[in-house]
Amino acid sequence: MDQPPWLEAAWAEFGVREIPGKDDAPEILRYFRDAGDTSVETEATPWCAAFLGAMLKRSGYTGTGSLLARSYLDWGDRLDSPRFGAVAVLSCGDDPNAGHVGFVLSDTNGKLYLLGGNQGDAVTVASFDRARLLGLRWPKENIEPESQHDDAIFLKALAHVLDMEGGYSNDPYDPGGPTNRGVTLEVYARFKNETVDDASRARLIAELKRIPDATVTAIYRQRYFDPASCPVFTAPLALMHFDAAVNHGVGAAIRMLQGVGGVTADGEIGPETLSAIGAKSLADLLDDYAETRRARYRALPHFWRFGRGWLKRVDATLALARTWAAADATNRGLLEPQQIAKGESKMSEKSGTQISSDDSKWWLSSKTMWGTLITAAATVIPVIGPAVGVVLPADIITTFGDQAITAAQALAGLFGTVLAIYGRLKADTPLVLRKN
Repeated sequence: MDQPPWLEAAWAEFGVREIPGKDDAPEILRYFRDAGDTSVETEATPWCAAFLGAMLKRSGYTGTGSLLARSYLDWGDRLDSPRFGAVAVLSCGDDPNAGHVGFVLSDTNGKLYLLGGNQGDAVTVASFDRARLLGLRWPKENIEPESQHDDAIFLKALAHVLDMEGGYSNDPYDPGGPTNRGVTLEVYARFKNETVDDASRARLIAELKRIPDATVTAIYRQRYFDPASCPVFTAPLALMHFDAAVNHGVGAAIRMLQGVGGVTADGEIGPETLSAIGAKSLADLLDDYAETRRARYRALPHFWRFGRGWLKRVDATLALARTWAAADATNRGLLEPQQIAKGESKMSEKSGTQISSDDSKWWLSSKTMWGTLITAAATVIPVIGPAVGVVLPADIITTFGDQAITAAQALAGLFGTVLAIYGRLKADTPLVLRKN
């Protein structure tokens, strides 16, 4: 049966569950970030609406940005009867503000079967009395231009990576062990929240051999593309960096990129790294990155076995990146600010606090914002006039033109940094989260 893209994304998360005790499942915390809230730090916060919003975003649609299940009663288009993949909003007890939300799979004998999050503390399928139904909604055809752009780069880069990785293999010299389409058995098991042991190994290998396309896509996006901050890069650099993250690991790829940029290799993509990338030509970035990867490969103990293939992979990735750069006349490594900043700020329906519709939340009135603006302006000055923007890792990034850092800029940057730290210490987040 054909299914809408948001439902396919949801199935890829099936089986993710809360971790008993004080630890939190990183996948669940990511749902909050993807849905538009970065203040949540524990899975104890009801997360059905966060899961649904995250799945919509990952498939290119805009959710409500709220953690309230009932916020979806006024979202999208209203449906008069259940439809496969529709968003169902349910009541929850007598509380007029509480609720539950999930994706409709079927309507049978007075029961609605939903695929959703926070159902038995997991992403799973559960049944609910149809009498609890408050409303059925369907997404408007409103794919975000930024999301479309982001996904286009990812899918193009993923096609190349999958071509490089090939099919199933189990080379005794490969420390990754059984691997299919570049996904190792351990990675696949972790994605399913399982452990590879004597009892599960044969079954997991059989599943890995027939791994669905949607699962492959979700793993590469969640484990490599997004954690490596590829969405802030133009397509040619995103391709090289993504391929490196897959083959070397995300942390190693980031440190190699930082080495190319001439900044401290701490494994974190932050303002300093982004400024360095923005100040370097794309051609130099690609060439230096490729050479850094070659050197790293040559230092590995298994180079004698896999070295020729590794070097061919770098050459193929570099050639394709250059082709993309030439086709789009791209000479920058970072996207333009308007391509990176996603969405407009909107008001929280309960607190009136201004929140971002994406992963990050800042106020123009905060001392932190102004400190960051001064630091960013002092780091890189554009070619034509000063341009000032917000620099925040992963989602709200402002890039500037190529200029050298002068002593005066360094002093201004120091002042801005001190002000940013002071603002961060004084900042608070009055956003109130309510249970679903």
